[in-house]
Amino acid sequence: MAEFVLVPGAWLGAWAWDDVVPELRAAGHGAHPLTLSGLAEKRGAPAGQQTHVQDIVDEVERLDLREVVLVGHSYSGIPVGQAAERIGDRLSHVVFVDSNVPSHGESFVSPSPAGRAVVEASMAANDGYWAPLTAADYAGQGLTDEQIDRIVTGSTPHPGASLTEPAVLAKPLGELPATYVKCLLDGDEPSPDVARLLGGERWRLVEMDTGHWPMFSQPRELARVLIDAATS
Repeated sequence: MAEFVLVPGAWLGAWAWDDVVPELRAAGHGAHPLTLSGLAEKRGAPAGQQTHVQDIVDEVERLDLREVVLVGHSYSGIPVGQAAERIGDRLSHVVFVDSNVPSHGESFVSPSPAGRAVVEASMAANDGYWAPLTAADYAGQGLTDEQIDRIVTGSTPHPGASLTEPAVLAKPLGELPATYVKCLLDGDEPSPDVARLLGGERWRLVEMDTGHWPMFSQPRELARVLIDAATS
């Protein structure tokens, strides 16, 4: 039995996994959705990127989990990738769901100067937080109007320090046993840094014909991908 620790991306809380958790538990696995500091019901708590890394490590240790499969969506791939090497032999596998991946000394906004400018402008206008997307931003991602409304309604501003603080890795990310899930409506190819990691022996690629938020658009199919990654 695997113990899945499910970490949502920017603006989201543990609630984002509500449709995936029952599928994992029905298959006999543990499922532990986690809200990161400063978001959803933890809104207002100060949080940098290393806070989020510690959130994940603390959850694994608090629940005394073994055979852990860490799952990171979008932004949270960065803290998940760092937490994976810090939980030692508790780790079984890592699944990055259409996510960013950490690079030592680099932050979420480091790879794209244009993207950094957009995020920093939003932070400047929102007391240091990255404002959530609007409904129009979710077009073309395989989501129904009801699903989009659910995401938009539940989203909270994302703590900006977590986006600008650099990642800290003790060893190469390619040494982790990992699966990368590429959601094809969000682009046909993984980013160059992910493509390099997929060239190694311990990473493999799975494609899903949906958009960037598969926990909403295809939760059952995503659960199957997660289970397959944990048991293969």
